[in-house]
Amino acid sequence: MACVRTPQSDPAATDRQIDDLVDGVTGILGPALVGMYQHGSAVLGGLRPDSDIDVLAVASRPTTHEEKRALMQSLLAVSRARSSPLPGRPIEFDLVVSSDVRPWRYPPTFDFHYSELWRDRFETGDAEPWTDRANPDLASIVTVALLGEEPLVGPQPSEVLDPVPRGDYVDAVLRDVDTVDEYLPWDTRNVVLTLPRIWSAIATEEVHSKESAARWALTRIPTEHRAVLERALSAYLGDTGDTWNDIRVETRAYVDEILMEIRRARTRADPVR
Repeated sequence: MACVRTPQSDPAATDRQIDDLVDGVTGILGPALVGMYQHGSAVLGGLRPDSDIDVLAVASRPTTHEEKRALMQSLLAVSRARSSPLPGRPIEFDLVVSSDVRPWRYPPTFDFHYSELWRDRFETGDAEPWTDRANPDLASIVTVALLGEEPLVGPQPSEVLDPVPRGDYVDAVLRDVDTVDEYLPWDTRNVVLTLPRIWSAIATEEVHSKESAARWALTRIPTEHRAVLERALSAYLGDTGDTWNDIRVETRAYVDEILMEIRRARTRADPVR
């Protein structure tokens, strides 16, 4: 089937966004910018129609409040909300201070974070809407950034970032289990696809994309649950629409099945649980 085109999936628009992001961050931080690295789908198999642009930046020092405000304004201009009619993708941007992630310790902290989930807060002028700068998810972000081969700015990621211990990576991805019930009604596709990533992270030594984790799980789950995962994967690849109301009961059963597999994998990995 033909790919369902969306404003987000225009490659030229994506390239312009990345260039504008790099120019903005470079202009604001100047020589304090050590490097910028993509992670997420761009590294793990390529951007899909609805993929975000995920970028990790490393600075040599903490930013000032004025610099955070400038970063906020730059990202508000470059990032696109999913509801925006303009071409482009949402941007997920993390800025860390080099000394906060090297040598590695867990949980790491960020210096600045931009997400479209916080757009409303940023638009009010609040350049620091967080209450806690500790972010365990940076363990997953750094792990994937280290797999990238083409820095946006600066040296290779292995020259800037330390490897993340596997236990920290697994702990980070496991935290998404806590939000399953909250997110399932309104972010169904992502929940359906995120659960196999968690399962595969515990059960294997590999770092999977949403697509590769889904294909891995499809060969391991009971037949009656495969249609749910196949629908999520098809929607993620842009082959079909993203509709769920007709299989809500089946989707809940699928989620419960994968959560059970995650518990089993954790028990096998750590028998004292």
